[in-house]
Amino acid sequence: MDEKSIMKTSRNTMKKPGPVMLDIVGLTLNAEDVRRIRHPLTGGVILFSRNFQDRAQLVALTKAIRAERDDVLIAVDHEGGRVQRFREDGFTHLPAMRRLGELWDENPAMACRTATAAGYVLAAELRACGVDLSFTPVLDLDYGVSGVIGNRAFHSEPRVVAKLAQSLNYGLALAGMANCGKHFPGHGFVREDSHHELPVDNRSLKDIMEKDAAPYFWMGIGLSGVMPAHVIYPQVDPNPAGFSSKWLTILREELQFDGVIFSDDLSMEGARVAGSTVEGARAALAAGCDMVLICNSPDKADEILAGLAYSEIDMTRRSQERLIRLFPEKAALQWNALHDEVQYRHAVGAIAVLQQE
Repeated sequence: MDEKSIMKTSRNTMKKPGPVMLDIVGLTLNAEDVRRIRHPLTGGVILFSRNFQDRAQLVALTKAIRAERDDVLIAVDHEGGRVQRFREDGFTHLPAMRRLGELWDENPAMACRTATAAGYVLAAELRACGVDLSFTPVLDLDYGVSGVIGNRAFHSEPRVVAKLAQSLNYGLALAGMANCGKHFPGHGFVREDSHHELPVDNRSLKDIMEKDAAPYFWMGIGLSGVMPAHVIYPQVDPNPAGFSSKWLTILREELQFDGVIFSDDLSMEGARVAGSTVEGARAALAAGCDMVLICNSPDKADEILAGLAYSEIDMTRRSQERLIRLFPEKAALQWNALHDEVQYRHAVGAIAVLQQE
């Protein structure tokens, strides 16, 4: 092992992220935010639009989080289209992923090139502001029935979804960012929105694996993280995928995924089948999730932090190595330097052409 690898290993062993990702209330940290971030069960902070006023404020906020804990992952849902948390003060407006699928139907090579550009711009801008990870790409298939997925999906064909997602992930990686495919094994077939209802997909395991889950298999080790769906597939298991040891075993063993498994937000309606918020967190971790998310509910975050026994921290030690791999390994370009970079300017230009068509 060379000296650089030894130094990296030493730094990584100092990180001990916990299994809970939570959010913060506003534009700056208050005393309650700080208390939650310092809790040993906390391993991540997810940001929302309410946490953004402008870039200077966002940078100050991420620095403040990092000052409290340097071993928490700072994340955001920043896919493009209607799911883009930061849109003002210089952030590039990213296209909905369906637009890349439409471009694929016209020119596959150009679609892959543009997907890489989108991934690079997305990640480089976030990292310049201190954000480590975006929960992207969406790997759900576009069956034309799901309102909550809709144009967030690349395409209806699994092979196209996989190829465009691989290209997007390459762009993320060029900027030093990991990725997280969602919502395993697939949310696109059901009409219900799991934020507000509990969707049920009655298809067979064979059908789901051959179609919706296929991108997860084809992308292989190119996936850093996966987020299961709050959807029940009763032909396979009575529990939603994120609380199903059967589904997560399929993901680990049959699809050979060795990255981080994140639960979807435990405050969503689709998670209530697991019981209380604490019971949901415990069920998700027991099923095989490495980290659970609790959003928009500070009181429920407190319940999880108080309700999970400290002995359960030991249960997550095997997950810490996976979580540590999500932290960026190279320094990010600062905002002004990024805008002087030729690669970035070309990538922004590629996205602009797509949006003008």
